[in-house]
Amino acid sequence: MTEPLTVLYEDNHLLAVNKPAGLLTMGDDTGDETVVDLVRNYLREKYNKPGNVYVGVVHRLDRPVSGVLLLARTSKAAGRLSNQFRAGTVQKTYHAIVEKAPDDPEATLTDWLLKDSATNTVRCVTSKTDRAKKAVLDYRLLGNEESGTRLEIRPKTGRSHQIRVQLSSREMPIVGDVKYGASRGLGHRILLHAVALDLEHPVRKEPLRVECAAEFDLCG
Repeated sequence: MTEPLTVLYEDNHLLAVNKPAGLLTMGDDTGDETVVDLVRNYLREKYNKPGNVYVGVVHRLDRPVSGVLLLARTSKAAGRLSNQFRAGTVQKTYHAIVEKAPDDPEATLTDWLLKDSATNTVRCVTSKTDRAKKAVLDYRLLGNEESGTRLEIRPKTGRSHQIRVQLSSREMPIVGDVKYGASRGLGHRILLHAVALDLEHPVRKEPLRVECAAEFDLCG
């Protein structure tokens, strides 16, 4: 990753960036470069901080997903933000381009999901399935575009691959998401973008909104 991250918000407690599609949020078995690596280097250079620089991960975006990613600059902020995400008080808003238009212009989708860690895939199961977790999201039709149908999505739960699986299970795979039924791939990305986070600032206790518009360029 050679291009610098786009910083969307920064203060002494928080840092929000526009995560590019294809970049890991934090490290995995691949050893590939991550957002955390880039943010740590950015802070080290900007503030002339030698040695280790604290960067707290409070939520993640899947590798092929782009958009608003919030990180903590202190352990106190990390703890308070993690509590907000855990309690479901952070409102996440996404835009997705799907291959098929929904039957209803807006709806709430409720499913039970089961993750297979060996294959890193998630599927819809019945509520009685062992280890299944409930997943809920709201979607709203925004319109048709050359590449597909644009939806606004607001997940009410934070399950792994939730948006991708819930849409795919209703024959609305996200463009580029061959893992969940898309007709063609787009390399390292899918057309799912985190456009906004609404939360309470962990120190000032004021409402905070961080935004990053979704511009889906199929040639990018």
